Amino acid sequence: METIIFLLFFGFITAFVDSIAGGGGLISVPALLSVGLSPQMVLGTNKLQGSIASVISSYEYIRSGKVNRKLMIRIIPLVVIGASFGVVTVRVLPNEWLKPIIVVLLVFVLAYTLLKKDFGKFENPKPLTIGLLSYLMVMCTIIGFYDGFFGPGTGAFLLFVFLFTGVNFVSAQANAKILNTTSNIVSLIIFIKFGYVHYQYGLVMAASGIVGAIVGTKVAVTKGSMFVKPLFFIMTVWLIFKQILSFFG
Repeated sequence: METIIFLLFFGFITAFVDSIAGGGGLISVPALLSVGLSPQMVLGTNKLQGSIASVISSYEYIRSGKVNRKLMIRIIPLVVIGASFGVVTVRVLPNEWLKPIIVVLLVFVLAYTLLKKDFGKFENPKPLTIGLLSYLMVMCTIIGFYDGFFGPGTGAFLLFVFLFTGVNFVSAQANAKILNTTSNIVSLIIFIKFGYVHYQYGLVMAASGIVGAIVGTKVAVTKGSMFVKPLFFIMTVWLIFKQILSFFG
């Protein structure tokens, strides 16, 4: 019973944070590891709870009108391909290979966002030129691969990618959430095929995660960038710290 209560609590917190600023895996992965699951089962189970919460959050963002649907239609197939290759690679390569790259990228993300005081504060979308579309396609394919391969921090990476298109934090998170949901679902399907999902734990976290996703999305939409941006900073710093610590683990 204690384990169920523990997972319910962290399921809510994970979905709440993830729906606002991404990075929910930084909370859910350690929580699942602490209940004794193997690393492969943790990744698969995390995709189960994350997929359900992400679907709810995505629906709320679509309802808010913050999602660029035409752009999503072009990019989603690439995220599907990237995530599929990422999950398959889990069986071949150690995820430690990506850690130095992750830290460097996150430090850049944090420094750039801090130096650019108005970054993500105002809505000034750039024209969707061939160059901008190519940038989005390449970056989202790579991040889709990363999400299938490892996962934590995917939402933060996608959010940052969309900020470069000139939208504010809320619009960037709305589009990022749609793609993150896509990669979660694709990864989950393949993890299920490999038998790497603990359904009881995953569904318990998903139950409270539904509530967390609804509350978090409404907070993001109503409070706007002034609320999303600070939480984005916190999750990015936390992810950098976690990755650096893992070098010595």
